[in-house]
Amino acid sequence: MPSAPAGGVEVTAEAEIKTAVRSLFDLPVAVAVTQIDRSHPPLLGDEAAIIARARPKRVAEFTAGRHAAREAMQVLGHPPAPVLARPDRAPVWPQGLTGSISHSDVWCIAVLARCSDVMALGIDIEKDSPLPDDLIAEICLPSEITRLGGADLAAAKRIFCAKEAAYKAQYPLTKTLFGFDRLDVTLSAENPAFDAQFTQDTERFKRGEKLPGRIVSVAGHLVSGVAIGQIDRKGA
Repeated sequence: MPSAPAGGVEVTAEAEIKTAVRSLFDLPVAVAVTQIDRSHPPLLGDEAAIIARARPKRVAEFTAGRHAAREAMQVLGHPPAPVLARPDRAPVWPQGLTGSISHSDVWCIAVLARCSDVMALGIDIEKDSPLPDDLIAEICLPSEITRLGGADLAAAKRIFCAKEAAYKAQYPLTKTLFGFDRLDVTLSAENPAFDAQFTQDTERFKRGEKLPGRIVSVAGHLVSGVAIGQIDRKGA
């Protein structure tokens, strides 16, 4: 039998992750997936200045993320453009677009949509492995731990991943930094859906309001997504 092409496993994983990310959203978001340790085209405009003093690992993550963002722009028919950053490191998207970037140690994901279709997006990717025991109480509220039942604390990593996506989605609208205790996540037992409920009033969101999302396991990773203001108002 002929041998598999070099990089075949990585290509398959990349395609699987891209398909999984698309499944997180009801609207047709543009999705791009890049591998951090591969070579990527040079940064554009003033992007390089943002990471001029960064460590090599951060430079690689940033470069892969900006490359993924430009791939997603092209999917939407938008010309490749620089994605600069605010002082809080939040991406500055080209006019008319909104999106989110996330990376694990291996993969980087960018999702983009038109502002006419959605108000904000949040994406997160994490290695699908249990949280260290000493972090569970820091990330999970007592109510979340109770719902997990104590027997399935491996699902605490899903709560972490869900909170990260929800936080990223709300931030462009609220510009509010907060901790894990501001969101109370309920995971669905039968499907990939979750709800991230605000535990306090937060700028544009009232206590008790929920950000619906989805989370799935793919290629040894968890990926979660939240969209705010989708046309059909369904969960992310």
